[in-house]
Amino acid sequence: MNAPEPGIFHGISSEDYHRGPGFSSSGARTLTSKTPAHFRHQQTHPTYSDAFDMGTAAHSVILENDYTGILEVDAPNWLTKAAKEAKSEARAAGLVPLLSKDLRAVEAMHASVLAHDRARTILQGGKAEQSVYWHHETGTLLKARPDKFNPDSALGPLIVDLKTTISADPEKFSKSVADYGYHQQQAWYEDGLKAHGFDAKFVFVLVEKAPPYLVNVVELDPYAVELGRFANDKAIRLYNECTTNDHWPGYPVAEPVHLPLWAERQAEEDYEGMVA
Repeated sequence: MNAPEPGIFHGISSEDYHRGPGFSSSGARTLTSKTPAHFRHQQTHPTYSDAFDMGTAAHSVILENDYTGILEVDAPNWLTKAAKEAKSEARAAGLVPLLSKDLRAVEAMHASVLAHDRARTILQGGKAEQSVYWHHETGTLLKARPDKFNPDSALGPLIVDLKTTISADPEKFSKSVADYGYHQQQAWYEDGLKAHGFDAKFVFVLVEKAPPYLVNVVELDPYAVELGRFANDKAIRLYNECTTNDHWPGYPVAEPVHLPLWAERQAEEDYEGMVA
């Protein structure tokens, strides 16, 4: 796929989007949470996991009621030869392999979202999986693929991000925001739509992956999003530097490594207790 002009496009496949040009939010988050070496390895060695497959399937079913990209495998697990072969064949055909029990869980998650008044309303209208391209002030081509964008919602232009999660408790989701950089993701998507004239509101729809498949709708604190925006800008500039020099370093040379402050204080207290 040739580098697209900046714009909002519908119909670009997920594979073309991910393999095509442009620096994405997931790449920026890898650069800020890990190292350029990790980012480069992920670019050249894409991986799959059962959890990733289930999330992909959940997005297709919940956002678009679309089962066409899913291959159901009627097996209790992936340990048998037949199940492993079915998984390989599905991947070769560009399909998402899913055990029957996991597909039933996805369907239960979908039903739970539909039964949640606010989540159901928020997900109505708009288009799923559009590809957004724009340029950073440095000239870098950036891209985003919102789960759903509705320019005409009752709340105004609206970006919806669906998260399948262990817990939809807002307090526990706060830790996930920090762990996975969701505040960076929100800032990235907002800036992408703003580049095309949309001052969009952003909400997360959370659905638990296990019974009773609880659902929640949450928004992030504006200050957290601004911190994410700062981290994104730092990542873009680091990406430009690494690309220009074709140098993707790992960890920096370490100074003498200290104990964490809490561990140091605990050790000091233990020592003082021994010599008292």
